[in-house]
Amino acid sequence: MSLFIAVGRILFSLLFIVSGGFQLFAVPATAHEVQAKITIPGLLQPYATQIENMVAMSTPELLVVAAGTLQVVCGLMIAFNLGVRFFSFLLILFVIVATFYMHDFWNQVGAEARDSMVHALKNLALLGALLMLFGYGSGRKVEDQPFHDH
Repeated sequence: MSLFIAVGRILFSLLFIVSGGFQLFAVPATAHEVQAKITIPGLLQPYATQIENMVAMSTPELLVVAAGTLQVVCGLMIAFNLGVRFFSFLLILFVIVATFYMHDFWNQVGAEARDSMVHALKNLALLGALLMLFGYGSGRKVEDQPFHDH
């Protein structure tokens, strides 16, 4: 049974690894989508401007790089069964935020609303799988873990 779980975990992780990789290889295009959906609150704008000046990137580009990197790193760690609870928790937070901002079907109409709702439902299913990973962890029993004192 553990072979099925390992293969399932790897296949599941591919979604985040590939998606994050695509974002990192298309930062300007993805940043354009982010800019259309996310507005930096006025209170945070001075800090965002300081960071933009330090790294010579716009806030949407920084968000894309951060999101892409997060997805790739978390996906790889889960695929290799390392820190599964921690990295699945990070992805749970990421998927919730991404769904709220990027798939806001409640603010749309017609075909755009339906498309966003399908993506939101897909993300809901991903949340379910991430919650299972979070609950299951690495799958190792305490006595199977290295450096465990008996």
